[in-house]
Amino acid sequence: MIRRPPRSTLFPYTTLFRSQLLTSVNRSINEVENQILTQNTRNISDEQTKDIRNSFKHFDKNNVGRLTPEEFKSCLVSLGISISKDRQGDLEFKRIMSIVDPNNTGYVHQDSFYQFMTQQSTDSDTAEQVIESFRILAANKEYITANELRRELPPDQAEYCIQRMAPYMGPDAVQGALDYKSFSTALYGESDL
Repeated sequence: MIRRPPRSTLFPYTTLFRSQLLTSVNRSINEVENQILTQNTRNISDEQTKDIRNSFKHFDKNNVGRLTPEEFKSCLVSLGISISKDRQGDLEFKRIMSIVDPNNTGYVHQDSFYQFMTQQSTDSDTAEQVIESFRILAANKEYITANELRRELPPDQAEYCIQRMAPYMGPDAVQGALDYKSFSTALYGESDL
């Protein structure tokens, strides 16, 4: 005859199991709700959603619903987002971390990851859109100056553009004029403008 322990000894384990089960179910419900919301608001495909979800799960080895910065960086690379291994890449990764971990917890939580990745999947600026934005900043000129960039953009973005834009060589060029069209086309592909 098998003796069962008294009911009072089993109770703490039953409560713990129920609590863990409830947490797991709530986490799953949250994930499904986020996926539905994300798909509805961002118009991304089921395949993209599946890739994003599977990538997160692959790098969340402990299944805790969050990634360390190193895991997150590896996850980004696996999804095709390249981050260079130079100073500029470090700055770009810090910028991304400030988006996905605004409270500096040291982790990228699942919800933040999904939100960031769906935004990345749907952000599809074209060269024409970027050129038009620069044209507005340049007051409809065919070139832009470093001073205009510094006045209109955050410092890190302005310096990024200044360092990478070729000199503008058109007949209306002034000293220090920069070619925003070739810069935009190089970043975003061919333009019809």
